[in-house]
Order: sequence, then C-alpha cells, then structure tokens
Amino acid sequence: MLVDIDESEILAYQSARLKESASPKSINEEVRFLLTMMGEAGDVIRVRLRKKKRLKLPARRKIGKAYEPDETQRMGQLSRKSRSSHIHLALTMALNAGMRDAEIKSLTWSQIHLDKGYIQVGESKTAAGEGRTIPINSVLHQTVLEYRTTYLKKFKEIREDWYVFPFGRPRPWDPTRHVTTLKTAWKNIRANANVTGRWHDHRHTLITQLAESGAGEETIRQIVGHVSKEVLRDYLHVRMKAKRDALESIVAQPSRIDQQTGHRNEAVTRDLTKV
Repeated sequence: MLVDIDESEILAYQSARLKESASPKSINEEVRFLLTMMGEAGDVIRVRLRKKKRLKLPARRKIGKAYEPDETQRMGQLSRKSRSSHIHLALTMALNAGMRDAEIKSLTWSQIHLDKGYIQVGESKTAAGEGRTIPINSVLHQTVLEYRTTYLKKFKEIREDWYVFPFGRPRPWDPTRHVTTLKTAWKNIRANANVTGRWHDHRHTLITQLAESGAGEETIRQIVGHVSKEVLRDYLHVRMKAKRDALESIVAQPSRIDQQTGHRNEAVTRDLTKV
C-alpha cells in the first residue's frame, strides 16, 4: 500500500533494482514517478531523502552528439547508394522527424498522411511520445514519394496495415511484418562516411537544429515527444558555431550604450549651436 511506503522502502527499492542491473537513471525515474503518485506523502519523503543526499543515484550522463551538416550530407548521399532499400528513408525520417529507431521500424502506411502533411507516431518509449503528430517537411515528403514508387513496384499495391519497412533479407518480401534491424546498413554508411556516432544521435541532431532555429521547448517536445525539462536539456547541443554567431551578431549592431552616447552627443551639439 502507498501509505506503508517510507524512506527505508525507497532505499531498499533502489538497492533491489541495482542488483537487477537496472541503470541508475531508470531507477531515479521510477522513484520520481512513485513519489509523484504518492502526492503529499511523496513530497515529504522526497525532502527527507534530498537532505540526506540519497534521493537520486549517481547516473552517468550520456548526452551523445549532434552531427555536423557535412556529416549528415555524406551519410545522406551514401544512403541513396546503399543495397538496403530501407536505409535512405529511415535516415531521412530520423533527421527530419526525430523519430526513434523503434518508431521508424514499426511504422505502417496508415500512419503517414501525405495529403495532410504529417506522420502520426504509434507506440513509443514514452507516453508523451505515443500518438504525437509530426509535420512532414519538404525533404521528407519527397523521399516518401520516391520510396512509395519503389514499394509499389515491389508489392504491386500499398495497404494501410502494411509496414513501411517490410521484413526480409537480403530483399524485403513480407509487408505484414516489419524489419527487425537496420544496423548493418547503418554501420556501413557510417564507416564509409567517416562519421562516429550512434543512430540515436540523428535525433539529437534534429533537436539541436530546432533549438538553433529558435524553436521553443514546447514545440520541440511536440515533435520529439519529451516530457522532462531535464531530459530535454540533455539533448540541446547548441553548437559552438551557433553560439559564436549569436554573440557576433550583436557586434554588428550599435549597442544601447553607443546609441545613448550618440543621442547625448547630439543633444550637446544642439545646445552648443544655440549658444
């Protein structure tokens, strides 16, 4: 019962989950959710554990990276030449829609609404991510159209319940089952493009680009499906170049102090002229 949970129960739970090889980050999220669900009683436990510095387990922060424009360009060009029929569209979705690997692989044609210009995500890692709608930009729209043409040639038709990325190796042959992995094709492209990073870093890249474009946190959440501000901050890899450009932009404009000084000098000049 929730009323029976106290500080010792929380600490025992943390220890038990560590023995099960759960990650500290996951355990912290579970405890946070539990204390929130407990309401005022959870708030009391949270304060007590925080004072003892035992509320959160130390967790390694694996933020990842954002790919540079030339890196994504090389990967995009190589994905078009890949033997995999899936990888170019999958890569384009990751970079232009911020979809997770599992969200991409399990996508059905019923979730892609080209006429209305959006993709509706199905099952997702988080509750906030499930069912979210992502606008289809011009790059992704063109890539989907090209892929549909190839798909039709292969399967003669497209049914809404069929998977966009059908099962089968070396060539897809069963559209009623989705592909299980894109690792081989992705590994080859990454190596040939001379790029280091993970598939998940495509998602980091999009979030970084959205932040650099001036998109607000809520807009980014609506696209990528995040909830926690702490998690969102982990993804915001605003590049040094963008920060430098932002600071340099104010140099090109007269500062308020310069403007104020100029106004005062003009006023003094007018007064002297009158004299």
